[in-house]
Amino acid sequence: MTTATTTTTPNLMNALQYDAYGGGPAGLKHVQVGVPTPKTSEVLLKLEAVSINPIDWKIQTGVLRALFLPRTFPHIPCTDVAGEIVEIGPQVKDFKVGDKVLAKLTHQYGGGLAEFAVASESLTASRPPEVSAAEAAALPIAALTARDALIQLAEVKLDGTGQPKNILVTAASGGVGHYAVQLAKLGNTHVTATCGARNIEFVKGLGADEVLDYRTPEGAALKSPSGRKYDAVIHCTTGIPWSTFEPNLAEKGVVVDLTPNASSLWTAALKKVTFAKKRLVPFVVTVQREGLEHLLQLLKDGKLKSVIDSKFPLSKAEDAWAKSIDGHATGKIIVEP
Repeated sequence: MTTATTTTTPNLMNALQYDAYGGGPAGLKHVQVGVPTPKTSEVLLKLEAVSINPIDWKIQTGVLRALFLPRTFPHIPCTDVAGEIVEIGPQVKDFKVGDKVLAKLTHQYGGGLAEFAVASESLTASRPPEVSAAEAAALPIAALTARDALIQLAEVKLDGTGQPKNILVTAASGGVGHYAVQLAKLGNTHVTATCGARNIEFVKGLGADEVLDYRTPEGAALKSPSGRKYDAVIHCTTGIPWSTFEPNLAEKGVVVDLTPNASSLWTAALKKVTFAKKRLVPFVVTVQREGLEHLLQLLKDGKLKSVIDSKFPLSKAEDAWAKSIDGHATGKIIVEP
């Protein structure tokens, strides 16, 4: 096994973990635990930035208990991390000690809210010097969800070719939404977006062609100011019924539901069995290295930006957790160990 040559890795590290479902921010406990050891195809990272995603605190509530998430207690949450490799497993081929990288950990085992974490080589990507650790850590779940929903279901070509499409992005100032607007505009699209009144100029600045305040009657109805019907909706929030989407969709419009619940899953199933032209499709991203590398390249090239709402030290990570649960962040929330 190759160990760090620049610094000696300590035996203990600071981390935050929870011991049971529930508890919210108060359920996160500051602990000292052993620094993990990388297995054969893993790398050990000294973490520089970690981003919080809603899935992290949803797992804490127990909503994904049926999927055995998390796998064990106590659990150190968070999966989207950037840092420096300080140790590598014996079969790691693509990285060396000292490399700056972005990595996606697993939801089963987490590990992000800590000073060190182990990542699979297959879910690790080199971070260009032009991209900061925080900008990189913001990417994996949020930006890849937006990218893959647009490519796979909205059928947008991010190189600008392809048929023109009308796209709606709901909750466009949030973590996934702010990436969805930018990525959609790399394609041949007209983008309508919804957000709160205070973020209208921000979302216009991301490239949206039309922005609706979701608290107005027009915004609540999702009506395009220019009268367009949507070919696809990248739906990043909850609480909007199918009956609101349906009249605004083009003949074969699709609503990509990124926060599916029992009601939307039932609607999706119904649309499928009745062969309806207008569809609701639940979507959960599968993170792969290719996607991480593509997003990092877009950041490096200035075609995409990670907007950071706020940064917290590891000692105040429970405040970052609370801010994510509150649901009004503009862009991404970052913890810096």
